[in-house]
Order: sequence, then structure tokens, then C-alpha cells
Amino acid sequence: MVGEIFKGGKFINSPNLTFKFILTHSSTSPRISFIAPKTVAKLAVKRSSLRRRGYNALRKSINDFPLGLLGVFIFKKYQNDISIIENEIKNILHKIN
Repeated sequence: MVGEIFKGGKFINSPNLTFKFILTHSSTSPRISFIAPKTVAKLAVKRSSLRRRGYNALRKSINDFPLGLLGVFIFKKYQNDISIIENEIKNILHKIN
């Protein structure tokens, strides 16, 4: 899934996140992942924590994403505040729709 997205997907940038995605013609629910690279946080504990924050922020707006969407959020820098992550996800969602 991730390989397809990186090869032929579109992308949207925000200050803390990059969203790479493809739209399939299926009617399945959106499938979205989070990636926290080592350049953002050296320790695996911090990267896992960042991904969990991302999934918690996404939980509020997952139903607003279009059906058949396959996407990956990639963190550009470490963000401790979940409300900032939520706002960036909402801004990216408005750019898609």
C-alpha cells in the first residue's frame, strides 16, 4: 500500500505534516497511516508516541475523508501538541475535498 502511494500519489504539505495519498475507485473506508522518521525523533519511544498522537487526532475527522482514499501522514518535525496536529489534519482534509 505505502509503495503505491509513494510511486503514484499526490501530496499536500503543511508545517508539521506531509500527506501523500491516492484515490481508488472503491467504496471502502479510508485507510490512513502515520510515519515518524528517525530525523524527527531519534528514540523509538518518541516516534511511537508521535504516531499515537497522530492517530488520536485523526480519530475525530476520519469519517470526513473520501471513500477509497489510501494515505500516509509523514511528520516533518516533532509536535507535542495534539490540537496543532488536529488543525493540520483538518486543513489538509479541506484541500482534498
